[in-house]
Amino acid sequence: MPKVLISDKLSPAAIEIFRRRGIEVEFRPGLSPAEIRGIIAPFDGLAVRSATKVTRELMEAAPNLKVVGRAGIGVDNVDVTSATQRGVVVMNTPYGNAITTAEHAIAMMFALARQIPDASASTKAGKWEKNRFMGVELFGKTLGLIGCGNIGSIVADRAVGLKMKVVAFDPFLSAQRALELGVEKVELNELLERADIVTLHAPLTEQTRNILSRENLAKLKKGARLINCARGGLVDEAALYDALKSGHLAGAALDVFEEEPATDSPLFALENVVCTPHLGAATAEAQENVALQVADQMADYLLSGAVSNAINMPSVTAEEAPRLKPYMALAQLLGALAGQLTAARGSAIRSIRVEYEGHVAELNRRPLTAAALAGTLAPLMGAVNMVNAPVVAKERGMEVAETVHERRGDYASLLRVTIASEDGERSVAGTLVGDSRPRLVEIKGIAVEADFAPDMLYVTNQDRPGFIGRFGMVLANAGINIATFHLGRSAPGGDAICLVSLDGPLPDPVLAEVRALPLVVQATPLRF
Repeated sequence: MPKVLISDKLSPAAIEIFRRRGIEVEFRPGLSPAEIRGIIAPFDGLAVRSATKVTRELMEAAPNLKVVGRAGIGVDNVDVTSATQRGVVVMNTPYGNAITTAEHAIAMMFALARQIPDASASTKAGKWEKNRFMGVELFGKTLGLIGCGNIGSIVADRAVGLKMKVVAFDPFLSAQRALELGVEKVELNELLERADIVTLHAPLTEQTRNILSRENLAKLKKGARLINCARGGLVDEAALYDALKSGHLAGAALDVFEEEPATDSPLFALENVVCTPHLGAATAEAQENVALQVADQMADYLLSGAVSNAINMPSVTAEEAPRLKPYMALAQLLGALAGQLTAARGSAIRSIRVEYEGHVAELNRRPLTAAALAGTLAPLMGAVNMVNAPVVAKERGMEVAETVHERRGDYASLLRVTIASEDGERSVAGTLVGDSRPRLVEIKGIAVEADFAPDMLYVTNQDRPGFIGRFGMVLANAGINIATFHLGRSAPGGDAICLVSLDGPLPDPVLAEVRALPLVVQATPLRF
């Protein structure tokens, strides 16, 4: 039974989902980092919000950890790089609180435009300062969106309904999507020059950190207003203070800050600043939605291998997972065979090519290629899985390629893994028998029909009479039982292949005897 730790406050509904689906769950919010590290070892999953910092040190204390689920959008509290290196899937819930956060941005825009917080405080204090609080209309104003993804697009829709003009800066926004939203796609400098109100809806990355720097804040038109309900760190807060103090900007509404909790900031002293304590996702509906979503996503992954909303792994839908599972096993086994044969030669890998033919070519190939890479690299580098295999290959300068063949061959589906190394190429191919059982059908261009077994011995030899008898006698004299015996050759008298399934690992002295036989070119023990 998989085990999940919930280390931040989540709706009780999430706990119920885990338990109903047969996953053991512990709800332990409020623990210190040291306390979490002290108990995390046996858990397969970790569900968090923003309070828990999922650091490299935490993951090093979690040898069984397979997935981190972030109930929310931002994953800046998760060391995604370290998670990827350790093969841990990182998921978020980008849709569960999108409407709530967008509505908060709109509410902040109204509060800023009509000075609602100060007017409320003044009225409650017994004053009636009707002439003091002169606001501005939103009608006809230009709203500049920095980021037009899930939340930004909802804000755009609401702003268009308010009869505002909307311009958007987002490198990933297509012209067609902009047309559908009714927004104008522009570059950042043009947005800063035109916008009456700027609202941020971008993730915090190295590319977006301080995207509203002192220089860019100075480009905003005099009297512009700024809203940030996305992430602290997108705005240079010291520069923002100066721009507000000088009167260059008319006001700012902030729900997020560089350091949180933000209990002391120069911005708090300014009358033209509206602040809330990171309330973007703080509605009953959003809290329930993200909790349910993260629980379902993590349960799907732990129970079936389905991957959704992952930051560091290709998505596999719950519908795809059962169809992909046997092909992923086949890809991993073929990669493991090719990788072990290459490792036995001590040759550095230059490239890995995965070829698809037949029905398998019509499936989601990214996880299949990742599985093949994991199988290939694990014999060479140890702890490699589908999550970190593409990164490991890239870090080591290995070229990875996919090839899809439209031709139909002898098999309904065929998957081939080819490794190019310093001493040449090695390819292996396989298919599924009965749509579920991986079967090897080719090694280095030689037809070999064989099932995979936990322990096997691969032998290449010169095709001469008497070899099989001598080889069999070496194993028999050592008391080694042969489970299955598979043969193949390129041509009579040419190169031959012998693939033997054994009941257990082959002892080193027996391997040495096999390698010493006349006509043997290579003898490699295999483990699957």
